[in-house]
Amino acid sequence: MHTSLVDCLLEYEVSSPAHFLLNIGAAFHPGHEVVEERLTITPSMKVRHFSDERSGNRFIRLDAPKGVLSVNYHARVQLHPSAQPLHLDESPVSALPDDVLHYLMPSRYCESDSLRRVAQQLFGHLPPGMGRVRAVESWIHESVDYQPGVTQPTTTAQDVFVQRVGVCRDFAHLGITLCRALNIPARLVVGYVNFAEPPQDFHAVFEAWLDGRWVLFDATRMAPIDRLVRIGTGRDAKDVAFATIFGDVKMLRKEITVDEGEFPADGKGSDAEPAAAASLGLAGF
Repeated sequence: MHTSLVDCLLEYEVSSPAHFLLNIGAAFHPGHEVVEERLTITPSMKVRHFSDERSGNRFIRLDAPKGVLSVNYHARVQLHPSAQPLHLDESPVSALPDDVLHYLMPSRYCESDSLRRVAQQLFGHLPPGMGRVRAVESWIHESVDYQPGVTQPTTTAQDVFVQRVGVCRDFAHLGITLCRALNIPARLVVGYVNFAEPPQDFHAVFEAWLDGRWVLFDATRMAPIDRLVRIGTGRDAKDVAFATIFGDVKMLRKEITVDEGEFPADGKGSDAEPAAAASLGLAGF
């Protein structure tokens, strides 16, 4: 078992009343347990919480007035990583569960139909299974440069394949696309993790369906995959954006910290929680 203390602070300048859909809470997922969490929103306002029962993704909706909006999420999460087998087989398309089949389809950022020939040329000769997905992961790690600020929110997997540069989201989209092009269901996972080198940020990886289970892969290799605190799971980035905003809004600040180790029972690490933070109990958030 491993414990992570996560803190996410988002601050926005709202020019006129706007609606926010936020996906920043640790997901309800078998791989980890949300022990304690707190949400502080300034100025105080009414919020609505809901979750997707299938994915475990959790959402916050709110109507922000004109002015500065601050959102702070803090949680203590216990992770229960399972040992990953050295070999897993690929599943025939005909044997895929109904709720997995749609992860084979092309999506907004993952044009698997356009890259099918490329995927076959690069990986079609390899034995099917875990080893082939590992080969996809390694190829991306070796062929694409990690460089923040080069790609855009509209950048797709095909763009990344051509430009050979991107950030974690782009690495993950390319991994998903190449897997789908090989008839391996794949999806995007976003979460909190402690990077070896700062600054901290949200982190995106991809997950492939092998032998009847989802298995995580990270082509960036920036952090241990079993330390990821899952926030969102979806077909691509449009399903798991940390903030979807309807209105004239400018981001002022985004600060994320992830501490790992042993923490007191109250969930506080070396930094005390702000006095204004309200404890929300798991049922309330």
